[in-house]
Amino acid sequence: MSPRLYEFHLPLSPEELLKSGGVNQYVVQEVLPIRQLPSQLKAFQAAFRTQGPLTILEHFDTVYSILHHFRSIDPGLKEDTLEFLIKVVSRHSQELPAVLDNTTLNVSDRSAHLNALKMNCYALIRLLESFETMTSQMSLDLDVGGKNKKGRAKAAHGFNWEEERQPVLQLLTQLLQLDIRHLWSHSIIEEEFVSLVTGCCYRLLENPTISHQKNRPTREAITHLLGVALTRYNHMLSATVKIIQMLQHFEHLAPVLVTAVSRWATEYGMKSIVGEIVREIGQKCPQELSRDTSGAKGFAAFLTELAERVPAILMSNMCILLDHLDGENYMMRNALLTAMAEMIIQVLNRDQLEETARDTRDQFLDTLQAHGHDVNSFVRSRVLQLFTRIVQQKALPLTRFQTVVALAVERLSDKSVLVCKNAIQLLATFLANNPFSCKLSDADLAGPLQKETQKLKEMKAQRQSAVASAALDPEEEWEAMLPELTSTLQQLLKFPQEKEEIPEEIAMAETAEEVKRRIHQLLAKASYKQAIILAQKAADHFQEAQPFSHMDPEEAEETRFLNLLGCIFKDTAASTQDKNPQGSAGNMGPEEIVCKDKPSVPEKSNEKDELLKQEMLVQYLHDAYSFSLKITQAIGIISKMMYENTTTVVQEVIEFFVMVYQFGVPQALFGVRRMLPLIWSKEPGVREAVLNAYRQLYLNPKGDSARAKAQTLIQNLSLLLVDASTGTIQCLEEILCEFVQKDELKPTVTQLLWERATEKVPCSRLERCSSVMLLGMMTRGKPEIVGSNLDTLVSIGLEEKFPPDYQLAQQVCLAIANISDRRKPSLGSRHPPFRLPQEHKLFERLQEMVTKGFVHQDPLWIPFKEVAVTLIYQMAEGPEVICAQILQDCAKQALEKLEQNPSQEELKETPRLPTYLLMNLLSLAGDLALQQLVHLEQAVSGELCRRRVLQEEQEHKSKGLKEKNTSSETTMEEELGLVGATADDPEAELIRNICEMELLNGKQTLATIIPLLLKVCNNPGLYSNPELCAAASIALGKFCMVSATFCDAQLRLLFTMLEKSTLPTVRSNLMVVAGDLDIRFPNLVDPWTPHLYARLRDPAPQVRKTAGLVMTHLILKDMVKVKGQVSEMAVLLIDPEPEISALAKNFFNELSHKGNAVYNLLPDIISRLSDPEGGVEEEPFHTIMKQLLSYITKDKQTESLVEKLCQRFRTARTERQYRDLAYCVSQLPLTERGLRKMLDNFDCFGDKLSDSSIFNAFLLVVGKLRRGVKPEGKALIDEFEQKLRACHTRGLDAVEEIEHAQGGSQRAPSATKKQSTVSRRQHLASAASDDDFVTPEPRRTARPRRHPNTQQRLSKKKPKIVFSSDESSEEELLAEMTEDETPKKTTPIRRASARRHRS
Repeated sequence: MSPRLYEFHLPLSPEELLKSGGVNQYVVQEVLPIRQLPSQLKAFQAAFRTQGPLTILEHFDTVYSILHHFRSIDPGLKEDTLEFLIKVVSRHSQELPAVLDNTTLNVSDRSAHLNALKMNCYALIRLLESFETMTSQMSLDLDVGGKNKKGRAKAAHGFNWEEERQPVLQLLTQLLQLDIRHLWSHSIIEEEFVSLVTGCCYRLLENPTISHQKNRPTREAITHLLGVALTRYNHMLSATVKIIQMLQHFEHLAPVLVTAVSRWATEYGMKSIVGEIVREIGQKCPQELSRDTSGAKGFAAFLTELAERVPAILMSNMCILLDHLDGENYMMRNALLTAMAEMIIQVLNRDQLEETARDTRDQFLDTLQAHGHDVNSFVRSRVLQLFTRIVQQKALPLTRFQTVVALAVERLSDKSVLVCKNAIQLLATFLANNPFSCKLSDADLAGPLQKETQKLKEMKAQRQSAVASAALDPEEEWEAMLPELTSTLQQLLKFPQEKEEIPEEIAMAETAEEVKRRIHQLLAKASYKQAIILAQKAADHFQEAQPFSHMDPEEAEETRFLNLLGCIFKDTAASTQDKNPQGSAGNMGPEEIVCKDKPSVPEKSNEKDELLKQEMLVQYLHDAYSFSLKITQAIGIISKMMYENTTTVVQEVIEFFVMVYQFGVPQALFGVRRMLPLIWSKEPGVREAVLNAYRQLYLNPKGDSARAKAQTLIQNLSLLLVDASTGTIQCLEEILCEFVQKDELKPTVTQLLWERATEKVPCSRLERCSSVMLLGMMTRGKPEIVGSNLDTLVSIGLEEKFPPDYQLAQQVCLAIANISDRRKPSLGSRHPPFRLPQEHKLFERLQEMVTKGFVHQDPLWIPFKEVAVTLIYQMAEGPEVICAQILQDCAKQALEKLEQNPSQEELKETPRLPTYLLMNLLSLAGDLALQQLVHLEQAVSGELCRRRVLQEEQEHKSKGLKEKNTSSETTMEEELGLVGATADDPEAELIRNICEMELLNGKQTLATIIPLLLKVCNNPGLYSNPELCAAASIALGKFCMVSATFCDAQLRLLFTMLEKSTLPTVRSNLMVVAGDLDIRFPNLVDPWTPHLYARLRDPAPQVRKTAGLVMTHLILKDMVKVKGQVSEMAVLLIDPEPEISALAKNFFNELSHKGNAVYNLLPDIISRLSDPEGGVEEEPFHTIMKQLLSYITKDKQTESLVEKLCQRFRTARTERQYRDLAYCVSQLPLTERGLRKMLDNFDCFGDKLSDSSIFNAFLLVVGKLRRGVKPEGKALIDEFEQKLRACHTRGLDAVEEIEHAQGGSQRAPSATKKQSTVSRRQHLASAASDDDFVTPEPRRTARPRRHPNTQQRLSKKKPKIVFSSDESSEEELLAEMTEDETPKKTTPIRRASARRHRS
């Protein structure tokens, strides 16, 4: 049979072509072997050259065989086949137009061309898919191969397939653009053919590399081909279904498909496909999408990007998607909210919107605001991001500003860091794009707002009086009074009045006209009842007069009277208005009438316009004032976030305060100052953010000239120094040092500072002082700033003047001190440290100022003296000589002052020294003692080491041959730190001996002050002056720092003063002293540690704050053993002073970073805080434990704590302790394993569940566990809840009934588990020695027996510091682990679990 008589059916699979399916259906006769394929292909090519594209009808079996053996044949044959088929199809597409236009084409020829078309397309598309499959597989195989994969992929099959795909797709597109449907009968193209062509497009899209930039031409070709199929071949439904499927399974396709769909909707006019796809997504079940996260992610990405490209088209279909806003999948909610935002920005962002569009915009904004409180933090964060973009694009209506700002301020307190960060960004965007003002000070806005509001009230009052005097329209008046009049008439008709005589108005009236006027007056006065009664009587009396004669008796009585009253009221009012104009105009000429009437309309219009303008002005000022108040409120919240652990949040906070400061908000200066300590942050990003902030705020001031800019810069920096603390000044010094080192401060700034300091430029005393301070700060970066002008600076601040300016002198000393390096000299330094001779003018002036100021009562002398003594020791050669002379001179002056008082000799009383002189003397002696110690341990010791190292180097050089080896060994030892350790020993021992034996012995000047100092400290009643007591306590501490012997002798006195002194300042000072002594002499102070902890409960906030700071420093530096008294630090979390509670929170934040420190301390803290005798109240306990338990994040720690807390129920003594333990359990982040621990220990707390608060706490645990629970864990939670409810209602016996009902097969494992739990608890008790969490008696008997094994087993594990309780008994001390005994790899919790598995 001729091939033309066959009919080629497109198969679903290639194997179908081998089977006979019907009459005249084409079947492949033979699959040729591989060796025959090249020759058969050549025969096909030869036939094509002579017969054209219809040759495929006779040679299809050859192409089929090549496809069948595609994986096995030679790559060259594959390429030749592809190239040849492209020629065949191209030739056919060129010939088809003539064939299609031939109206005389017979059925046989049409069928031949149709079969050839289908065969050619089928062969070419199957070959394309084969190449695509092979390339994908090869790219996966080569994925492991590393670099040059592209070259190897090319070489693997001889050509680049990615470049060959596009021509094939363009050829198919060209074919589809022909009117080929006429080849089919009835001109209806078969669906299989369209599916064949479009199917290859979808197959290509499945390749993950299709989204790469290099494949852009292929993507465009696919889009064009599918666009033609959509417009010409009714491919809409199939394309929709396929797109939905691909979005669900291929994550990379969302942006690709968005590009295609948007082009189809815009360039191909197929807008309806957007609606079809959206409808399919909208019909997806939200619950199903919550499980199918991959599909939801694809749909969300598709909708998000589609909204960005064609928001107007998508907007008409949004109602279909709204159900997903209530679904559980947050990605879908985010996508829809993003789509709404895009529509607001791109479509609904016009001033003149139609009412429907305005309503749509408002609905979208309402939805966005509502989801600002979404349960999912990612949604809340996304909403804030969207509002940020809306504000940036100026698409937010002014009426929404206040509500969205309020939302942003509210979200600042969100638990999610991401939400807080985006809330800060939104507020910063509001500031940058606010429509109100460039300066937003609420104080500056309050005055104008009040003034303009008052003006508006006056204008409204004038307008109301004018309106009241004007006549109203009768029709409007009647409509206004009709409801009340009708009600009154109904009442009168329902309850008629008794018949009365004719009213006086009718009796006295001569005509019906006068009665009508009287009724009108009553109606105008709202006397409706009297008016109705009068109308009733008049209707009877004047039956023939107008308007009473026109009452229709057939109408209802109510209607008749309403019509009558309306007629009377309107007619009378109209006639009155008609008469008045006539009468008033009667005396005027036509010109006057025109002149009087014409201006009335413009005057009213102007008044309306003025009132409208005033209302808008008041509204504007009110909005601006409200906005500034919200920003001020936000500043208070955001400033507290400045020390968050998240770097990005801190950076956002810093940027926010920069912007707020630039907008002139007064409270912003607080935030600018508060960010200063962040310059010491270990995070480079935070430190750089602070530097950038100060660059923006201070290094680029406004000004016409360089000098004007410098003046503004200095003025702004000086404002920061006003009332600044020492810490703030140090931070600013670090920032300025950084700027100076990078040459970011112009020379003009330095020059102007010197001019102000030397009074060449007129300035106040404080400005002069601040200039010296700034010069001193800059000197740290460039010492030559002050070093080259040292004499000038000495003459500025230390010249003799009266009265002496000690504040300026103090700043001059600090500035000079920055010339030299205060650090200990390095061992390798060949040059001696910088020092000035004793005869230098600087030291002469300092000595003179200190000595002369000693006898004067000036509170600024003491801080100046301290800085002066420090500077002398830092920069002078032989400073001890100068300072000894100063002390002797001051002591002489004190003695002279004592002898100058004659009354004392006459009265024969003990000589008395003025209090301020005694205070000055003790303070000076204390400073000298401390600075002498620092001088010895740093300068002298460092210089001795330096000289010794230089001497050793000289000796090594003299040895000759050994020089090289010795040098290398020394270098190695220095790198390892061994030289420093050994080299310090002789010098350190020498310095120690000097401090112990010489400094405070009887021959030294300092020793003469000690008896006087001790007398003052031992007699607080006799020496009761607060300032003297404070100076004496500090001096005593400084003397104690010098010598361990002296310190040991005076510790009892020092701690007695710390505890018994009535002065908070003294207690605070001594707390600092005790902290310093603990660092210097830890063994001496260690027995007094409980007295340090005791100050944490001091009644004075100042002392508690100082104690908190000192203990934080000591504990975090491991200078104090963390004992049970750390619960006192926990109590500070609820301190009424915000600074103290913030300090305690910061302490525990830092402590939580030290391994398992907080976990190890929790047992002692819970035990002490819930103790009925010395604990805290229940609510404060909850606050403290909520904070502390938030640091327990590891599952192992949680499980161990759960077990311990459950067992603690057995040893607790009071109902309050039961409730506290239950609360602690409820705050833990429990998992399924933690729940099993609770079930294992259910007997411990089951009998306490009758208490509602305990029961509710455990129910809270159940609620937490149900969130995100896996299906297999749900049964366990249900079992636990069932037990809880049974115990709550019927007691512990009910649980036994439940367990009995569950069957014996389950009881045996549980019994084994319980036994294993008891054993495990015993092991844990022996290892951890935790009396507070286990039943005492059984464990004590087990502990000595298990201890050796435990110790032996633990010695193999990683060392770990374990905090022990300060109430440890002998048995507990035996159970404490040394560093060698501590586990090497695991925590005590893991040891417990390991024993469980072994048992």
